[in-house]
Amino acid sequence: MKRASPVLSSALLSALLMLAAQAAHATTLQEAWQAAQQHDREFAAARAAHEAGDARRAQARALWRPSVMLSATAGRMSNDTHTTGAQFAAPGFGQSNGVNFDTSIDNGTMTRYTLSAKQPLLSRERLAQSRQLSLSADVAEAEWQNARQSLMLRVSQGYFDVVVASESLRLLRQQDKAVERMLNEARDRYKLGSSPITDTHEAQARAETVKAQVLAAETDLQIRQIALTDLTGIAPDGMTLMQPDAASAPQGLLPLDHWLKTADQNNPALRMQARSEDVAEEEAAKHSAAGAPSLDLVAQMGRDRLHGSGDYGSAENASSNRMIGVQLNIPLFTGGYRSAKHEEALRMVDKARADGDRLHQQIALQTRSAWLGITTGAGRVAALEQALKASRARLDATRLGREVGDRTTLDLLNAENDATAAELALLQARVALVMDRLRLAALAGSLDESELASVSKLVQRPAAGP
Repeated sequence: MKRASPVLSSALLSALLMLAAQAAHATTLQEAWQAAQQHDREFAAARAAHEAGDARRAQARALWRPSVMLSATAGRMSNDTHTTGAQFAAPGFGQSNGVNFDTSIDNGTMTRYTLSAKQPLLSRERLAQSRQLSLSADVAEAEWQNARQSLMLRVSQGYFDVVVASESLRLLRQQDKAVERMLNEARDRYKLGSSPITDTHEAQARAETVKAQVLAAETDLQIRQIALTDLTGIAPDGMTLMQPDAASAPQGLLPLDHWLKTADQNNPALRMQARSEDVAEEEAAKHSAAGAPSLDLVAQMGRDRLHGSGDYGSAENASSNRMIGVQLNIPLFTGGYRSAKHEEALRMVDKARADGDRLHQQIALQTRSAWLGITTGAGRVAALEQALKASRARLDATRLGREVGDRTTLDLLNAENDATAAELALLQARVALVMDRLRLAALAGSLDESELASVSKLVQRPAAGP
């Protein structure tokens, strides 16, 4: 048999190592965010809305620029004129009174063009419209920031939902194997007469309960994975995710007053609401009495021509005009429409201000909740770490006590269940701490890629597969 050449063996080994490295690669939180930017449909809609918002600034500027209109018409036209009692005078003909003039063109050729230009000079209504467009662009900018932050939070929540569901399934399967072993031991002991039948029944009941929990956990994990796939495009079989490590608690958290003040100034939702109030005020100004008059600089030139034949032979009518000046428009009576619109706009201003006050309260409450979640979450994580150590020590002691007859099967089952619950509770507390940090940054308007990258570094412990 021929031996493989050293070069071929080296290439095969390199390929195997590369495949192993790819299989071992875990998807980080930041990579999930980058994938979601290209895959999430809600974010794609927000991007399109942001791009549309940029065009509103150009619209606002265009409202104060000159507008030029060219109108041209061509067609067939008939025209008859009859004038009586006219006065006629011409050199060499003297002057005649009571003169009649008749013209006639049947189905003649008509051409007409008009070139007009208009430059707005003064108009409170137009000023309100331009300000509303600029404010609408500001709203679109704040909506874009809010959409980016919202996607980061949704990706993080979906990411950790899969991590927790996967860990829960792993722990339940681990517990299922342990309970199955205890059930077999209880049956063997009962056959030997060293334990009562109640131990077997208790172990049997717990085994069936854990099996049911495993089935529910498998379903929950599949749902969480599908939700994350819909968000990021990452297939469930490619989800090798990371868990928060023990150092996930932030260091040097600033006081609550700082976060409340920052959120009040920079929160995207509050900025959007503030701009909405300004838009409502401009709408009221647009329909006020002061907003009614407008003054424009206007210029126009045109020419009309009709030629053909009629009752009196060949004929042609032609006229040209040129004009430049100012045009003042003042609506004198609109049937009450303008005053009714103004009253409606004033009430909408009151509504916008009330909505703003309510939103300020909600953002302050959410900021306080996220800040307290971080400050108390670090202590909660530390306490749960100690609780996990104690639960594991209790499990070892109970297992040993059952072997020597000091503990019952039920005691061991409870200790196994408590140790599993303690391990899952610790992971959930670490996840909650990371999510509170992200929420606090989002409320303050500072959740961006650098903040997500900073948090992603804390999520670096590979999650165990189920």
